[in-house]
Amino acid sequence: MEDENKTPIVHLKDVVIGFNSSRPLVEITNMEIFPGEVVAVTGPSGIGKTTLLRTIAGLVKPISGYIHVCGSNPSKILRGEVGYIPQRLGLVRHASVLHNVMLGAKTNQKLPKSYFSSKEEKNYSLKTINSLGLTEKINEPVRRLSGGQQRRVAIARTLSQAPSLIMADEFLSELDEKTINMVLREIIDYVKNSKAALLVVEHDVSRAREMADHLLVIDDGRVNPFISETRTILLEAEK
Repeated sequence: MEDENKTPIVHLKDVVIGFNSSRPLVEITNMEIFPGEVVAVTGPSGIGKTTLLRTIAGLVKPISGYIHVCGSNPSKILRGEVGYIPQRLGLVRHASVLHNVMLGAKTNQKLPKSYFSSKEEKNYSLKTINSLGLTEKINEPVRRLSGGQQRRVAIARTLSQAPSLIMADEFLSELDEKTINMVLREIIDYVKNSKAALLVVEHDVSRAREMADHLLVIDDGRVNPFISETRTILLEAEK
């Protein structure tokens, strides 16, 4: 069981998600994600996985219910607290890899904000770029990169924010197995060492089970927890 004194990074209570109250996509009775946890969401296509992430990020309003993220209503989250890696990456395609990653570093609340902040942001961005194997592409315009390289740029941009919560939607697509292992090592190390949290949509159930502390299965509008002998119950969901 989780420490009762530990504050969850994400807390959903009696939440109904979707765009039409008469046909909700997902209903969640109770969901808590704590510091240091990796949570993977899986389920059939079109069932509401992406909408769940977008709702938690404050990009879509819930039909009803209570949502708190990083101690606030999603609409009041501090800039940089949440890093979101969507399927459409939202990179500045004509700009360099370094420029894109520094956009994340500029929202990093842990870096000093002073006359020298741009130097600090650059150094931190370079370190993140290197950790994801993109050092040789630092000055390359994003539009010239492969799909997998662009995805690594988006991940580096998010890590350079040093967010408390990372949400990623199929963020391992277009990557080969060797690169997937490298990316997972970097992002999970960050989550564990920084006491952040990762909520990721992953269609590959076996990979989701390997990477996550908790696996949530959305099926027929309900979120059901997968529980192994080593996992604790994350949700209390109606089945």
